[in-house]
Amino acid sequence: MLTRAREPAVAGRFYPGDPRRLDAEVRGFLADRPGEPRVARMLMAPHAGYVYSGAIAGETYARVTVPAAAVVLCPNHTGFGDRRSLWNGGSWSFPGFTLDIDAELRRRLLCSGSLHPDELAHVREHAAEVQMPFLHALRSDVRVVPICLGGLGLSECREIGLDIASAIREHEREQDERVLLVASTDMSHYVPADTARHFDQHAIDRVLALDPEGLFEVCEREDISMCGYLPTTVSLFAARELGATRAELVRYGSSGEVSGDFSQVVGYAGVIVY
Repeated sequence: MLTRAREPAVAGRFYPGDPRRLDAEVRGFLADRPGEPRVARMLMAPHAGYVYSGAIAGETYARVTVPAAAVVLCPNHTGFGDRRSLWNGGSWSFPGFTLDIDAELRRRLLCSGSLHPDELAHVREHAAEVQMPFLHALRSDVRVVPICLGGLGLSECREIGLDIASAIREHEREQDERVLLVASTDMSHYVPADTARHFDQHAIDRVLALDPEGLFEVCEREDISMCGYLPTTVSLFAARELGATRAELVRYGSSGEVSGDFSQVVGYAGVIVY
């Protein structure tokens, strides 16, 4: 197991590399908090560069109370490492701060056998990394457990999700602390804005219905390029098993709202599951 910290892979590209600028930008995205934050079981947030998706991510995070620990699930964009990768290294470093790994929760997750200890899938992956500054801004001592997934079938998603739920249930009972699930995903990629909204709504409807089977199937059947549909499917299986009963869409948008180019956009959505 690595003991050294993971260095940031996309600081200065997806988000500011200067600590003060990063802190100010993230807190700016979190500033318009609509009322008191609430305890949530899971959230789904985008992972593009902050200039494009930071506002939707911030609006989503601003509505939840970040507990002591968070399991951050993301897709594998790089193709490196294990397809069921549970980060097995040290803490994660960012400009101006470091987040510790929840070693006890990670141990419970590894004991399930459905996740494999691995670092390679995470080293260059941006999708979990860009979530962490939001978690830190809301709770500086939050502990994280990153999971990177790729190439899974529906039965594998179910297996992993139920094992995550079992580990979280045991952890919450014995440690007397809450765990938040974070599913990192963008929606449709590089299609006209109207097309993205049409197909993304099909996927979002399944997320809001807490229907992981339906989400997996609609993304496969309609070829929806939601890059994180696997971690979102897994997270929904876990959240549902842990007693989640409802979800709400915070906001949907696309890169076109920033770039002005609506001919080829990436869609972004923020969802909270209670």
